[in-house]
Amino acid sequence: MSVVVPVYQGARTLADVVGEIAVLREQGRTPGGRLFVVDEVVLVDDCGPDGSDTVIRDLAARHPWVRPVWLSRNFGQHAATLAGISASGGEWVVTMDEDGQHDPGAIGVLLDRALDAQADVVYARPSNPPPHGFRRNLASRGAKWFVTKMARGAPAADFNSFRLVLGEVARSVAAYAGPGIYLDVAISWVARRVTTAPVRMRDEGDRPSGYDLRRLLSHFWRLVLSSGTTPLRWVSVTGIGAVVLAPLIAVVLVAGKAARWWQAPGWTSTMVLLMAATGAILFALGVIAEYVGMSVNMAMGKPLYLPVRDRMDGPLGRETRSGADVPAATDPRAAVASAPPSAPPTAHHPAPETRDAPAGTG
Repeated sequence: MSVVVPVYQGARTLADVVGEIAVLREQGRTPGGRLFVVDEVVLVDDCGPDGSDTVIRDLAARHPWVRPVWLSRNFGQHAATLAGISASGGEWVVTMDEDGQHDPGAIGVLLDRALDAQADVVYARPSNPPPHGFRRNLASRGAKWFVTKMARGAPAADFNSFRLVLGEVARSVAAYAGPGIYLDVAISWVARRVTTAPVRMRDEGDRPSGYDLRRLLSHFWRLVLSSGTTPLRWVSVTGIGAVVLAPLIAVVLVAGKAARWWQAPGWTSTMVLLMAATGAILFALGVIAEYVGMSVNMAMGKPLYLPVRDRMDGPLGRETRSGADVPAATDPRAAVASAPPSAPPTAHHPAPETRDAPAGTG
């Protein structure tokens, strides 16, 4: 496994998080009895204001398995996470926050769920209420419900920054995701099966939240914009509907005029012209919306297809092959097969206006 941690304000918490992950370096065993090992921890410095870079340097100097990734400036949590994934090499990639809210001990729970469900992606589903106010939690649930309805195939209600992703899927997403794309939406484009596992979230400590109302709204709007072209398709459907209804309504208006249902001079001709013009305009907008939708999909980097190796040759198929259990039970490092070369880091992720909301909140 590779553990990717985007770091923005982790000066006080990062060392403890890495210390907890270190326990999994020698041997980890899931609740289901499966052996695994954390081969590396990728810390991505997102140029925070609290001196996190000094802590990252110290951890990298003390632990050879800690790999720092340095960004030129603050790009936001999604871009930092993508940069860390690009630099990873594990069969599985775990992403988690630096604030200590995510318990590294729950990684085994995510892995068990992935293998039991044969899932490419497993999100941690908080089993306890998020540590935020009632209004913020309610707004978060409402926003995720709205995006789920808009984005077909994107389970926004399950999105969480504590996630386990099959390595080749994660690195492929990091290679093609376009600027401004919401990471979990990009994952939903190519993941064959996505599921969740119940995990208890810990308190964030006394670190102040970096999200005010304006930033939360901006974060939500970026999720909406990257969730797909459904709103543009609504414009197209409206245009087609107007074109179909305009002649029918015009016939009704002319018939009403002939039957003297109304006597206002010029009203019938005005309404007929208005319906014809409205139908033509909406139809033209629908055509434009279709072209814009194609451009949006290309700009976000949505792939036409994603080739992967045979699933039975990867970590999902290991238990189904002859020999069933994890190979080399005496050495958990043997359970980690050679991963395909990591995709080259991409430099086309401009800074979003905000960082991603804390896990379980938006």
